[in-house]
Amino acid sequence: MTVELISVGTELLLGNIVNTNAAYLAEKCAALGLSCYFQTVVGDNEERLTLVLESAMERSDIVILSGGLGPTEDDLTKEVAAKVCGRALRVDENSMERIAEYFAGRDMEPTENNWKQAKVPEGAIVLDNDNGTAPGIILEDERASLILLPGPPGELAPMFEEKVVPYLEKRTPGVIASQTVKICGLGESKAETMVKDLIDSQTNPTIATYAKTGEVHIRVTAQAEGPKEARKLIKPVVKELKSRFGNHIYSTEEETTLEKAVVDLLLANHLTLACAESCTGGMLAARLINVPGVSEAFKAGFVTYSNKAKRKTLGVKKGTLQKHGAVSRETAEEMTKGTAFVTKADVTVSVTGIAGPDGGTPEKPVGLVYIGCNVKGDVTVKKFQFQGNRAKIRESAVSAALSLMRSCMLEYFSQVTFGKK
Repeated sequence: MTVELISVGTELLLGNIVNTNAAYLAEKCAALGLSCYFQTVVGDNEERLTLVLESAMERSDIVILSGGLGPTEDDLTKEVAAKVCGRALRVDENSMERIAEYFAGRDMEPTENNWKQAKVPEGAIVLDNDNGTAPGIILEDERASLILLPGPPGELAPMFEEKVVPYLEKRTPGVIASQTVKICGLGESKAETMVKDLIDSQTNPTIATYAKTGEVHIRVTAQAEGPKEARKLIKPVVKELKSRFGNHIYSTEEETTLEKAVVDLLLANHLTLACAESCTGGMLAARLINVPGVSEAFKAGFVTYSNKAKRKTLGVKKGTLQKHGAVSRETAEEMTKGTAFVTKADVTVSVTGIAGPDGGTPEKPVGLVYIGCNVKGDVTVKKFQFQGNRAKIRESAVSAALSLMRSCMLEYFSQVTFGKK
């Protein structure tokens, strides 16, 4: 079954708002086993939206539209959808009541145009909005089923999860289940090469790779008569992926992030952690502290941006900075050793690099980052050359630091297990 996404809003075309809804919906639809071949962004224009919608309905089974359900004149999605399907708009009394309750609960008076949101196409399935005033709409036409969702992500995502997913699951034959294998420490091209034979020969289950910053996710999706049968199809594929990727796999659970995997490893082994950051400016510490329960392991985080801070706080030698510079293997090593000395943490990590856009040289270009990790005295320093703008380089450095921490801890544990420590 095919699904097509249409994102409505002139602000999206102008770049005033990043289209996160399309990315979210595409990923969720893929997880449901729906094939998405087209995505479109169209402005708040009746003629152009009509053309886009009519084309989508000719080639796709399901069309999901996001945005354009607000109370203003330029919110046209519902009106265009009704016109294309030959339906009149009617007031939905339940939506009227919910809109009135929404404003009363906030001690506000609705304006006249707010009641526009209570009008729905004749014969439509109305999806209550528990986080806003615009109801969602499912409009079934002989050509395709239209699903209209509000634009704000905080309204769209819960409505999709709670009300649209059950509808889509009923439309698809049998049951669709998926499992994600999350990989770190390998690039997308390398990871895809390692499973290319599986992708080329896939039928059911299907395998798809997704590149994340510093990670690769491989989603295995199966269709079967029931959940048990679907899981049975997925299991051997996941087992094969584990055999191929080994310790590069940090989780097969959807809710587990890389930082959570690192924190879980620390907690399971009763280890403490501290970090010292330069170019990432505290981003690494922030991601770690997002994990519930991290307080049992996290001792301290330092942002030693200047050379003076590196010397005074972490004990980096003045001679090291003069001879090798702040962005060097030697400085990263002394930063992580100094952090261990100051905090007495079992595991310490350091990040120093050139995030740009300025500061690079032919010898040390923008994107050069050194990351050091110290696990109970075993120190590893790795050199990275990241690409992209300042934000992208910093995000990449944080992901690489988490990945390095994890691999260094696993290496240390293996040496302890085999009596090398």
